[in-house]
Amino acid sequence: MSEFDDRFHVPPPPPAAPQFRSPDPPAPRDPFAPQEPYLPPAPPSFAGPEGFLPAEGPGSFPAPVVTPSEAAPVDSSTLSSRIADELIAWLKTLASAAVYATLIVTFGFQVARVEGQSMAPTLQDQDRLIVNKFAYRIGEPQIGDIVMLYYPNRPEKSFVKRVIAAEGDQVRIIDGRVYRNDVLMDDSFVPAEYRSHEDWGPKIIDEGYYFVMGDHRNNSSDSRHWGYVPKKYIIGRVQLRWWPVPAARVF
Repeated sequence: MSEFDDRFHVPPPPPAAPQFRSPDPPAPRDPFAPQEPYLPPAPPSFAGPEGFLPAEGPGSFPAPVVTPSEAAPVDSSTLSSRIADELIAWLKTLASAAVYATLIVTFGFQVARVEGQSMAPTLQDQDRLIVNKFAYRIGEPQIGDIVMLYYPNRPEKSFVKRVIAAEGDQVRIIDGRVYRNDVLMDDSFVPAEYRSHEDWGPKIIDEGYYFVMGDHRNNSSDSRHWGYVPKKYIIGRVQLRWWPVPAARVF
C-alpha cells in the first residue's frame, strides 16, 4: 500500500501537441532574370544495355579509349574458321556457275564463229553467232533455217548452212536455180555474183535427213557435194549474230 491513497492520485497532464510553423512563402520570381541552363544528370561511365555509347553532345560522355593492351585477344582458330567458310562459299559459287554454264552450253545456247565465206552475204567470215540448241529439242528444222551442223564426213568439224529441203522432199537444181517439189524456191537473198549454174538431181531426201546449202552458191561445200545431213548432226538454229555489233541481227 502506497503512502497516498489511490483515491487522491492525480494523473499527469497529457503532453502538449507539437507546434508547426508555416513555411515562409517563396520569394516572387523575376521573369526577366537570367535562368540557369538545365543540365541533365551525367550518364554512367559504362555503355547501356544494348552496348552502344551515346553520341557526343551536351550531357554525353566520350567513349572510353581502349588501348591495345586492353583489347580483346583475337582467337586465331575463329579467324581461320571464318576464312575457311568464306573460301568454301566462293568455291560453291564458282561450282554453281560452272554447272549452269555447262547446262546452258549443253542444252541451251552455244557461241560460234563463222570461218570462211560459204554463207556470204548473209554471214561473213569471223562473225560471232549465238546458236539456239534447244530449238530442235522441242521442234524440227524448218525450210530456210540457218543451222549449225556437224560435217557428216568429219563430225569433229562443224558448218553453218541453210536448210533447203527435209525428208521426203524432191530437190532439183537447174542452172543454179533450186526447185523443191517442182516449186522454184525464193533465193532473192543470193546476189547474182554468188549464184551457181550447175544442174543437180532430181533426188528424194531420205527419211531422217536434210538437204543444206550455203548462200554463196558458187563457193560452198554442202549437200550437193557430200550428201544429206542426218538430223542428229544438226546442232541448233543460228539465232543471233552479235558481232560485229553494227551488223548484229536476229535470224
